[in-house]
Amino acid sequence: QVQLVESGGGLVQAGGSLRLSCAASGRTFSSYAMGWFRQAPGKEREFVAAISRSATSTYYADSVKGRFTISRDNAKNTVYLQMNSLKPEDTAVYYCAATVPPFIWPTSDYEKYDYWGQGTQVTVSS
Repeated sequence: QVQLVESGGGLVQAGGSLRLSCAASGRTFSSYAMGWFRQAPGKEREFVAAISRSATSTYYADSVKGRFTISRDNAKNTVYLQMNSLKPEDTAVYYCAATVPPFIWPTSDYEKYDYWGQGTQVTVSS
């Protein structure tokens, strides 16, 4: 079992930045590929970014490419999402997720992720 806890959400003006963190429990964090998803009111859950187990490979949605950066620190069991140049359309609840081996890499399919955090709200004002 893996428990994921997100933090770092909040209210920010358009053009601003936020850094989300996701702390994972367990001793096998380095064996999971990790992803970030988001869900805005009335919309389906949307893939944002993913990172491989060793952080050698990353994968982004076109809508955030060049603005968001995913990273991880396996010694701290934590994955991060640095969000720059935020736009009002980035407003959503952001979730981190873990996919355990065996898995297909990369994947933006939320059904392929096995564990989810509770989410953290990000609101970008115009």
